[in-house]
Amino acid sequence: MKRYLLRKILIYLLTFFIAVTIDWMIPRFMPGDPIRNMLTRVSVSSNATAIQQMYDYYSHLFGLDLPLWQQYLNFWKSLFQGDLGISTYLFPTPVIDVIKRAVPYDIFLLLPAILLSWYAGNKFGAVAARSKRLDNTITPLSYILNATPYMWLGILLSWFFGIILGIFPIAGAYSYSLQPSFSWKFIGSVLHHWFLPFLSLFMVEFGGQAIGMRNMIIYELEADYSHYLGTLGAPQKLIRNYAFRNAILPQVTGLALKLGTIVAGALVTEVVFSYPGIGYLLLAAIQNQDYFLIQGCFLFIIVGVLIANFAIDIIYVLIDPRTRRGMTGETS
Repeated sequence: MKRYLLRKILIYLLTFFIAVTIDWMIPRFMPGDPIRNMLTRVSVSSNATAIQQMYDYYSHLFGLDLPLWQQYLNFWKSLFQGDLGISTYLFPTPVIDVIKRAVPYDIFLLLPAILLSWYAGNKFGAVAARSKRLDNTITPLSYILNATPYMWLGILLSWFFGIILGIFPIAGAYSYSLQPSFSWKFIGSVLHHWFLPFLSLFMVEFGGQAIGMRNMIIYELEADYSHYLGTLGAPQKLIRNYAFRNAILPQVTGLALKLGTIVAGALVTEVVFSYPGIGYLLLAAIQNQDYFLIQGCFLFIIVGVLIANFAIDIIYVLIDPRTRRGMTGETS
């Protein structure tokens, strides 16, 4: 177990280094100039000399007048000190403060969507594999949902439930007439605005999980051990239980792979619903060429996906005894 964890940690550290390096490179290869863009928004002077002096001052302040290799080294130095820089779009607010305000909305949206879609999709997929009637209804619906783009489904739900029926709001995280507080009115408004973004993510992920579990259950029920148990007179319930326990293992691995997909889906979903999470923040950062906010948003996504994948790797070892036996044999 110790060797397994050490190997995994080294792999994830290498992945983190490469991903964060790409994260640093992407904004700097974008067209445009973040300082020019910032001065266009905030400068009221028409004097060319004054504007140039302001440009030189802010370029030096943000360290963008340095050679790229030095900017790269300064980036890592600041990162290890917990400094993500200052946002040029929301100047002079530090990037870490901007992200702190957006992270709770992301967690509140992503965790329920990931966990509930995984649980419900696996349950319905397992039931569909045992019932031809349900298989003829759930499976086609699951294929449709799994193939549906997040953005298109978000727009459709917004149009139907928000505009046609007028049941749910289509923008924001809470009513603009309210101030954030722990009152029941504010909590109700947050849940009211949260439902449609959550539903769009849940439905797409539900379809994928249901298809995966349904196919795995059918495969396991046709495996040799299932037929052998049947010939021994084992009840069907026992055989299905063994099939489910074996089929759930690839689904746990699939959950790790789905994390990256659902994060990408959350980005476009937040844009559709103007939901103030990392995705909506990232769009604003790209539109305003805010290098530091772009880096901070991608850094949060990178760290979140890597931590979640590492946690699932550990869970996989705990629930699959074959993995533990393999590690025991390797160390012996």
